[in-house]
Amino acid sequence: MVFNVLLYISLGIFILGLIYKVYTWFSMKIGISAQDYTPAQRFSAAVKGTAGVIFSSKILRLIKAFILDVVFQRRALKEDFLRWMMHMFLYGGFMLLLLMHALENFISAKLFSDYHSTVNPFMFLRDLFGFMVLIGIGIAIFRRFIMKVPRLKTSGMDVYAILIVVVIIFSGIFLEGVKITSHTAFQGMVADYAGLDEDSDAEEIAALESYWVENYDLVSPNVQKPFDEDVLEEGSDSNDANCADCHSRPGWAFTGDAVAKTIKPFALALDDVNAANILWYIHFLACFIGLAYLPFSKMFHIVSTPVSLLANAVMEKETANPANIVTRQVMELDACTHCGTCSLRCSASTSFDIVGNEYILPSEKMTFLKTLARGKHLSDDKLHAIQEGVYLCTNCDRCTVVCPSGINLKELWFNVREDLLQREMPELLTLSPFSFYRGLNRNNIAADDYRKPIEAANRSVACNFEQLMDKTTPISLSGQKRDVSDQLPGADTFVHCFGCQTCTTVCPVVMNYENPQEVVGLLPHQIMNCLGLGLTEMATGPQMLWDCLTCYQCQEHCPQNVKVTEVLYGLKNLSIKNACMPAKEETEVSGSASMPTEEDVTASEESEEKNMT
Repeated sequence: MVFNVLLYISLGIFILGLIYKVYTWFSMKIGISAQDYTPAQRFSAAVKGTAGVIFSSKILRLIKAFILDVVFQRRALKEDFLRWMMHMFLYGGFMLLLLMHALENFISAKLFSDYHSTVNPFMFLRDLFGFMVLIGIGIAIFRRFIMKVPRLKTSGMDVYAILIVVVIIFSGIFLEGVKITSHTAFQGMVADYAGLDEDSDAEEIAALESYWVENYDLVSPNVQKPFDEDVLEEGSDSNDANCADCHSRPGWAFTGDAVAKTIKPFALALDDVNAANILWYIHFLACFIGLAYLPFSKMFHIVSTPVSLLANAVMEKETANPANIVTRQVMELDACTHCGTCSLRCSASTSFDIVGNEYILPSEKMTFLKTLARGKHLSDDKLHAIQEGVYLCTNCDRCTVVCPSGINLKELWFNVREDLLQREMPELLTLSPFSFYRGLNRNNIAADDYRKPIEAANRSVACNFEQLMDKTTPISLSGQKRDVSDQLPGADTFVHCFGCQTCTTVCPVVMNYENPQEVVGLLPHQIMNCLGLGLTEMATGPQMLWDCLTCYQCQEHCPQNVKVTEVLYGLKNLSIKNACMPAKEETEVSGSASMPTEEDVTASEESEEKNMT
């Protein structure tokens, strides 16, 4: 009775939570364009779009995405094999357990007329699927707490997801082990299924019990080893007649049987305190809690991520209904698994390493975006941190490319910027003029809506910056002028660097080392990033300056025409100049930012050629 009540309560909460989540997909708004559509219009557009996919050639694309991206998770495989293994074991094991074990009355029993959970191959498969989940949990714990993957942030929701799965699986395994050894469970089984009378068939029951102690890991207070061969033979006959059809040897349940063998010395004591019942309640309560809380937890991505992957597979920005794009973007908030892959590959992550603002990382920006979409109040300090994180984004689209959930993150960052600017946020201390004009989703919003936030932003900073509209003059993170970097050869170009890493990719010096950063310090794109942040002193320190071959590969391949090689020349000359100066003068130079000019660079080149000659 209690079991059924708890089941229906948890199932009811799950269904209501699922309905609520789906409702938020059509009601939450992100970006300016979302204001043009009501929930009813977005729902209608979604229904029409779904029907259009089902009854068109796009259905083939949908099937392909389901097989490759949902079932085999190829996106995760491309980025991180260990993480892919974790997801395959967790997702695959849990889903198979759900279908074969948790829903056995509706699926397994319907498909197999002679189904019993204690008969092979079902015993083995149940333990195999549970063991797969354990492996996945082990990898997750290893990555987060031992391996400590860079920029992988662990939140309370991550801990809950791991903890609830651990409780469910371990309680199930220990329940199975305790039941194997339980004399009480054996007696109940004999009474319910064997058809033997306690009084008239006492000898046969004793023989059967002896056989189970010998072969089924039962621990009994009534019979003791060693057993007479005749007794075991009689017990075997009784087992074949009464038990064999619905109960295989427990050795096939390899995890539960391992627990049974471990707890044998304590089995009778555990049986006395009714440990099997206690574990049964723990197991099912954990399952019910996990089910009820699933729509509101991180684990909801087992539903939302496949939907997001399928939606992105068939939705083309140029032809899709804008209302469906708005709905898809809200759906993607729930699809995010907070795996940190985007943060690990982020071009602006070097800024995080220096500034320490976690909202620079894409995965952390997603947590904020969820808060923003729900309309929750945010403090000024948090808004300032968020504005810095959002506008240091280089729009390189790398986060979108590597996202295992297929989330179009670049579009979401555009929307965040639009929302913040509509609120007359942010203070444009974190923007370069280039990133500001580039940073809005200009082509997809109305002209009036586009101009309003720009005008408001211009007014808010007009008193602080004299050359706001001059796109060649960077705006400092600190609000102060970059006297040093502005005098570098090519300084009018490196402010347009958006961290695509092309310079690093084509650099022959970088390619010469297995772990180049350990040898050369900062990589070329990181040096450009340091200069963009005004950290000239840091940029003059790495070995990369002196290992540079001056082959101009970086400069020739740069899509933004950044004069990378010339900037490196300037930094090299600055390092020499500072090293040759007295300490007092050096301090003054580093503060005043007197830098060698292009004439100095030319002179340096001529000197190097003479020396080589």
